[in-house]
Amino acid sequence: MIFEASSDAEIETAFGKIVQAQLKALLVGADPFFNSRRGLIVALAARHAIPAIYEFREFAESGGLISYGTNLVEAYHQQGIYAGRILKGNKPADLPVVQLSKFELVINLNAAKALGLTIPPGILAIADEVIE
Repeated sequence: MIFEASSDAEIETAFGKIVQAQLKALLVGADPFFNSRRGLIVALAARHAIPAIYEFREFAESGGLISYGTNLVEAYHQQGIYAGRILKGNKPADLPVVQLSKFELVINLNAAKALGLTIPPGILAIADEVIE
């Protein structure tokens, strides 16, 4: 199921629908709006005991269960490099396409414990960061 939201009220409504549908987990897509509502989304997932995975580490750092994706700081760094090159006179069409290739797995053990989940040792071993 896919739930869309473009306001705080719609996020809360979506969580109500998730609970009503008795879904067992949630994947929160990468979206600037969702990132700006990170605290609300993490809090609702915790309140409703819904295991959730997010694309950005900031969600796990804010109390979310797991994040797996590229690093926002690195993405902004690359954007800054591009902006600098354009400001120095490079034509945007002449710049190479750059895609971040490093993905990081961040696991929040406090969130896992609150959900009654045990993360397998093999998963913890490959995590880039484990928050305790």
